[in-house]
Amino acid sequence: MRPPDPRPIRAFLEERHIQFAGQIGEYAASALASRPEPADDDACRSEARTLMTELGAAGWFEPIRARDWRSCCLAREALAAASPLADAVFALQALGTLPLLLADEAPMRDRWVADAIRGRAMAAFAMTEAGAGSDVAAIATTATRDGQSYRLNGAKTLISNAGIADFYTVFASTDPVAGGKGLSCFVVPAESPGLRFVRPQILSAPHPLGEIAFEDCRVPASHRLGEEGRGLALGLKTLDLLRATVGAAACGMASRALDEALDHAARRRQFGRPLAEFQLVQEKLARMATDLIAARLLVHRAAWEADHGAERVTLEAAMAKAFATEAAQRIVDDAVQVLGGAGVMASHPVDRLYRSVRALRIYEGTTEIQHLVIAGRLMKDREA
Repeated sequence: MRPPDPRPIRAFLEERHIQFAGQIGEYAASALASRPEPADDDACRSEARTLMTELGAAGWFEPIRARDWRSCCLAREALAAASPLADAVFALQALGTLPLLLADEAPMRDRWVADAIRGRAMAAFAMTEAGAGSDVAAIATTATRDGQSYRLNGAKTLISNAGIADFYTVFASTDPVAGGKGLSCFVVPAESPGLRFVRPQILSAPHPLGEIAFEDCRVPASHRLGEEGRGLALGLKTLDLLRATVGAAACGMASRALDEALDHAARRRQFGRPLAEFQLVQEKLARMATDLIAARLLVHRAAWEADHGAERVTLEAAMAKAFATEAAQRIVDDAVQVLGGAGVMASHPVDRLYRSVRALRIYEGTTEIQHLVIAGRLMKDREA
């Protein structure tokens, strides 16, 4: 595979980013692209732990700790192009760790962040519930103060790394009457009594997903991140900063799909000539390439704004994620069409991309929610 080319987005990058893109692109192509897809959920969970160890040892999680969002985007582009599972591992180390960095709670930061960045501790981000997906304020898991600790009760679903994480960043209500303003955030070690892995949830693409439950799970008060009632703000800021990286992962998958389609169109002959000479195929390839460049520019524009100290990148990140994930879905689908029968073979990289890319339009805020955010922000700015 050819790693994503940083040149089309160079206007948003510094020289160190160009070097980083080359390094992680080379690593992804040589160490990840040829790894076989895990055969089942157990193998997926084992492989995810292995990937965490390898990525951490190689230093690829360091942009998370540095909060270097352009490097995070470049990392996810390269990893997603080679291995959607490796990208998921990177994403969850970021999601589970960033609240500890943003809250700047020294005990939790010192206990977990270094191990997570070095690949010695796996993180998870436990926000979603059966009745609380896009509507985060509807979280029903409770955290009741009990002396110098809290008792957590409730359940979380669709949690990546459930059952294999070493610690969970958990959102629970400390004041149910207050709705979203009553949510708080806690770090819950996996061995905490009362924390139970309920069951795995199996996706069409390899991804360690599952349900967890809290049954009078006692957590020291020192494990709370920030003040009571500040959990929603912390969670939304985490998602805000990382949302553009989801678009970057989509671009990585789309970049790999486009390369596979180009290679196939150049090699495959039908009716006495290469597919690449047929105008309908050319139209597909042209649209795929244009959408990909546009998506990458939106993603790195959002990351550039965050790296340059923007207080909020809500609008930029929402545009980047919405456009990039939708474009990637189209690009991967078109790649399948160009490849024909080869594109739906389970052994082909494009088939893996086809099964992996769909979830990006849903997690960390659906496309529909991003459109609401964008429109709301536009109207607010107009009124101002």
